[in-house]
Amino acid sequence: MGDENSLEELSYQSGYGNSFSSEALAGALPHGQNSPLLCPYSLYAEQISGTSFTSPRKLNLRSWLYRIKPSVTHEPFKPRVPSHGKLLSEFDRSNSSATPTQLRWKPVEIPDSPTDFVDGLFTVCGAGSSFLRHGFAVHMYTANKSMDNCAFCNADGDFLIVPQKGRLWITTECGKLQVSPGEVAILPQGFRFAVDLPDGPSRGYVAEIFGAHFQLPDLGPIGANGLAAPRDFLAPTAWFEDGRRPGYTIVQKFGGELFTAKQDFSPFNVVAWHGNHVPYKYDLSKFCPYNTVLVDHSDPSINTVLTAPTDKPGVALLDFVVFPPRWLVAEHTFRPPYYHRNCMSEFMGLIYGGYEVHF
Repeated sequence: MGDENSLEELSYQSGYGNSFSSEALAGALPHGQNSPLLCPYSLYAEQISGTSFTSPRKLNLRSWLYRIKPSVTHEPFKPRVPSHGKLLSEFDRSNSSATPTQLRWKPVEIPDSPTDFVDGLFTVCGAGSSFLRHGFAVHMYTANKSMDNCAFCNADGDFLIVPQKGRLWITTECGKLQVSPGEVAILPQGFRFAVDLPDGPSRGYVAEIFGAHFQLPDLGPIGANGLAAPRDFLAPTAWFEDGRRPGYTIVQKFGGELFTAKQDFSPFNVVAWHGNHVPYKYDLSKFCPYNTVLVDHSDPSINTVLTAPTDKPGVALLDFVVFPPRWLVAEHTFRPPYYHRNCMSEFMGLIYGGYEVHF
């Protein structure tokens, strides 16, 4: 199971889109089939799907989890009381204050009262609908305490978490991720996770996509290498908790509302797993940017780390783009990024440093 406090001793599996396998106890993974009549150690086999069963093989996402107790063993979900009130996943005229004016926000202050990741999560903007399975939301979070005896599950979409202040110690059903400022974590829809704060107060950004999953962008004329390398994406290794946990709470986000259910065990009781649907993290300092070396500027899309494509070729539901430290070398052009009016909305957050400060 490992030591919860050994933050620097985590081991990871490397690669993007791989079919991974991991076991915390030797021999816990069944051989030759996914769901035998009796699993090793009398574990329960459970599949978690990220796509429909009949999606093309190259797009099909699923993992098999082998756990001490089935995840469905909980009391019925009930609306959370008191209501959270700061999350949205349906964006229309009834809840919109849309404006074509560019807006800026100051960094959000860390609250004085005890606030964990769930309570400190709030929506800034978005479009579309989680119920229609098309759209996105941009959130921010501030937290000053770890999640205690509870786990969060997002039934609306995938989370891409970008810490700006303070490391996150994220426990998932597939294992643990340590995520520092300058790294990002992707937590797929339906996975349960808990966020601890080893450095105390934390603050950051969250991108959420409905009805799609993040992918690496095609490289086109760049060729076979560059931007984010698949080998730099890290997936966790199996880790589990055993024993009774009376009063454990599962907090589930569905339609932007929070629901809770009680159970008497930790959801992180997965002894082994295999598949390609898995939480993962990426260190943004490993991104290999490309830039202009003669005139004018490359479009900002050249800095795409991950993209969530739509059915329309070349059009993304959401692109996650990074502007890392890099050389900017060009002749006969304006030094800051060129002025442009875009058919896509842009949300920009600063992790560290100053963004393109020239004056």
